[in-house]
Amino acid sequence: MKVKENIGKYIKLEISGKKFISGLLVDIGTDTWVVFNGKDHLYIPIVHIQNWILLKQDKISEISINDEPTPINNHNEEISLRKILTLSKGIFTEIYVTSKQALHGFIISIMNNYFVFYSPIYKTMFISLNHLKWLIPYRYNQRPYGLSNTSLPVNQSNITFARSFEVQIQKLKGELIVFNNGENENLIGKMQGLKNNYVELIGANEEPIYINMQHIKTVHMT
Repeated sequence: MKVKENIGKYIKLEISGKKFISGLLVDIGTDTWVVFNGKDHLYIPIVHIQNWILLKQDKISEISINDEPTPINNHNEEISLRKILTLSKGIFTEIYVTSKQALHGFIISIMNNYFVFYSPIYKTMFISLNHLKWLIPYRYNQRPYGLSNTSLPVNQSNITFARSFEVQIQKLKGELIVFNNGENENLIGKMQGLKNNYVELIGANEEPIYINMQHIKTVHMT
């Protein structure tokens, strides 16, 4: 079966982290699927799609479909995650990375294996591309937390970022940082360095903590 033959059908996907999404399969690109859930278009990296099924008619009726907004991508062009990230740059966006909560803000820069994200709550964040589960561009008139554009005075044009996630983390040496939105206390501390694929932090009790780079999803300074 060719997967693209199911475009226009209703599906249910399981995403990494035991998250489930149901909706209309709108498009399939080189590394990304687009699903309309009745309200928003979700751009989902294929690498995080654990499994999917076609929905039966009784399950389709449970999905409330409002007027479908215009997708951010052009249907005449094959989509990719990097292309979607580029199109979303500067647009208010919801992204899902960790297993506990979504992040709201906008993309500032896209690097080799991570992107820079501005959140009104966490400020400048570095997000691993490998751990991005999905992305939802806001509708035109939406703002995170009801804020106005003037409440988000972000000018990052003069700031340079490293090309790789690893080097960007190394640049934070000596800073008090938070990994993965602080899911537990061992992900918060003073950055000491990166060696043999492990980041060394000094925790609140002054003991060293070693974190595998492969499991770092988000980074922000306190």
